[in-house]
Amino acid sequence: EVQLMESGGALVQAGGSLRLSCAASGGTFGDYAIGWFRQAPGKEREGVSFINNSDGSTYYEECAKGRFTISSDNAKNTVYLQMNSLKPEDTAVYYCAAASEVLTLWTSPNYWGQGTQVTVSS
Repeated sequence: EVQLMESGGALVQAGGSLRLSCAASGGTFGDYAIGWFRQAPGKEREGVSFINNSDGSTYYEECAKGRFTISSDNAKNTVYLQMNSLKPEDTAVYYCAAASEVLTLWTSPNYWGQGTQVTVSS
């Protein structure tokens, strides 16, 4: 059983930066793909980025390309999402999720964190 705990959400002005953290416990960290998702008020949850800890490969949705960077610290069992040039439309609850396979991660993750609020003011 994998437990995920997000942190780092905050209120920030447009153009600012935040770094979200997703600390994992249980399971073998290197066996999982871990991704970031977000859900804005009144909208469906959407994928943002993922990293496959088994080979280090990463993926970014269009909303994240050029502004967000995902990274993994295997020694700390933590995945980070560095978010730069934040926009008001980035306002959402950000969740991390984990799965043993990338395809499963993007369609039906096995494990979810509780979420962390990111609010970007204009």
